[in-house]
Amino acid sequence: MSTERLFRREQLSVYLVTDPALCADYGLERTVMDAVSGGATLIQLRDKHATDAELIDIARRLKQAMAATGVPLVINDRVAVAEVSGADGVHLGQDDSDVAEARRRLGDAAIIGLSVQNLQQLNELDTAPLDYLGLGPVFATATKSDHAAPLGFDGLAQLVSASPLPSVAIGGLKAEHTNQIHQAGADGLAVVSAICGQADPQAATQALVKEWKGT
Repeated sequence: MSTERLFRREQLSVYLVTDPALCADYGLERTVMDAVSGGATLIQLRDKHATDAELIDIARRLKQAMAATGVPLVINDRVAVAEVSGADGVHLGQDDSDVAEARRRLGDAAIIGLSVQNLQQLNELDTAPLDYLGLGPVFATATKSDHAAPLGFDGLAQLVSASPLPSVAIGGLKAEHTNQIHQAGADGLAVVSAICGQADPQAATQALVKEWKGT
């Protein structure tokens, strides 16, 4: 098994987190592939209500479709799904699987991220098994009803400054926020509704990429 980490900081630039409801009309797989064509740098498959078997099936189809693109696919929360489907890694919340256990199960090359909402969580971290942190929410967001108190850009900057790892900002973010995210020092922005549910996900992603690269 490879011991080389596959993660690169620039993969956080424009990070799509899928939402099954928002993607339903256009199609989840079609949304993901259009986002990848538009320049998305990392995809997180998130579906809180699907069974493991359903997620494994979706993840395998996405991995096959994305194989030639070089864009990684990580699974939200469920280490077993990532392990069985052959996904590139997992993104965990504070109440999900232990990060050291996830690293042990998925191997040294897997991409492993963790959500962090405040300085206390950051200060208590064992960062050794991790590749990056998801910092937020920056704003309140309807796509995650149980989110922590919003950080705002000042709170984001405080967490980025204290983080020993690359970081991606998340929570209600859109293309017009890229300058503030850059100023806060994050390595990218993770979005849901800015791509999922848009009439043209590829064009929406291209707009995000353009804004990110232009700041």
